[in-house]
Amino acid sequence: MSAFCVVLVRPRDPNNIGACARAMGNFGLADLRVVDPYPPVWREAVSAVGVSDILSQAQKYDTLDQALADVHFSLAATALKNREIKQEIIPLPRLNERLAQNPAGRTALVFGNEKSGLSNADIERCAAVLNIPTAAKQPSINLAQAVILTCYELSRRPDFAALRSPGKAPQAPTDAQKEIFIAAADGLFEKSGFKTDFSPAQRKNLLRHMLARQGLSREQLFFLKKWAEKLAEKLP
Repeated sequence: MSAFCVVLVRPRDPNNIGACARAMGNFGLADLRVVDPYPPVWREAVSAVGVSDILSQAQKYDTLDQALADVHFSLAATALKNREIKQEIIPLPRLNERLAQNPAGRTALVFGNEKSGLSNADIERCAAVLNIPTAAKQPSINLAQAVILTCYELSRRPDFAALRSPGKAPQAPTDAQKEIFIAAADGLFEKSGFKTDFSPAQRKNLLRHMLARQGLSREQLFFLKKWAEKLAEKLP
């Protein structure tokens, strides 16, 4: 994920800056660039207790031009309301599809400040516009939330390596293994006097229908089988 950088233009809230850095770390990005931050806000952000490595190593620039100097493709993240957009508009769900068409190189994701977002000049400086689709009544998104959503979308790329991946799905029991459990359970029914008004065939069919609905794994079924056997042993 090193081919991406996040650029914050004139951020105003140190908490938002920290949240952006954490979101980047969560989803494998490390290159944070900050353009013309308000000095007290920047000092507070980088001196915060427990500040992340990403934030402590962030690069500060005076202008957006400087921050994008080594970038091959830049996207200005902005709402579309009251904007006259001249560049290509890329909805967030199509971001990875669109990036796959680009040649190799660094991509910048550019975000404006919490109060006014990116200026028209900032947007025009970027190659394309990134838009996060929202409901018409609430077209804008908090800066940190916008960065989190964008970083998450990037994490869906095939080259993203998560810290942990879901384990393998548990193996389903075979029909023969189900029948072994059913025989053990039916023996328990017989010894305990439970459901003896049913014939053995009726009891077994009842158990088969129950197993079909439960979706038990082999391990769970084996546990229930041993439990039924142990109970049957204790009964006279």
